[in-house]
Amino acid sequence: MGTYDYFDHDADIGIIGRGKSIEAAFISAAGAMFAIMGTVTCADASETVGITFEERDVELALVQWLNLLLAEASSRRLLFFGFSLKHEGAEWTGTAKGCHVSALESRGPEVKGATLTMLSVSHTAVEWEARCVVDV
Repeated sequence: MGTYDYFDHDADIGIIGRGKSIEAAFISAAGAMFAIMGTVTCADASETVGITFEERDVELALVQWLNLLLAEASSRRLLFFGFSLKHEGAEWTGTAKGCHVSALESRGPEVKGATLTMLSVSHTAVEWEARCVVDV
């Protein structure tokens, strides 16, 4: 599992996901994004949602992954807290576990979408890092 962090941006919030694999970095970025919106209090996920998409460009894949998660969370009134993700070539397949919004311990600002602003997916000597700005 990876870690996440934030960076300053004038009007919105920058998220950074880190992990030993590109998938772990994307999962950490998703965790960072949903942590902005609130803290889940339910012990078990009330729903698990599948996410599948095609994208060859890894930077665009990050934005697509985050925006598909947001769309599913919004339409189902969920806050996601558990993720899995695999990819082979352009095929990405993942899941997100979530609780209904009524189970939130605290509520933060709503994230409207992941953007191309400051978008970067890179590999250092030690880990992968996935970052972008999310619109709040």
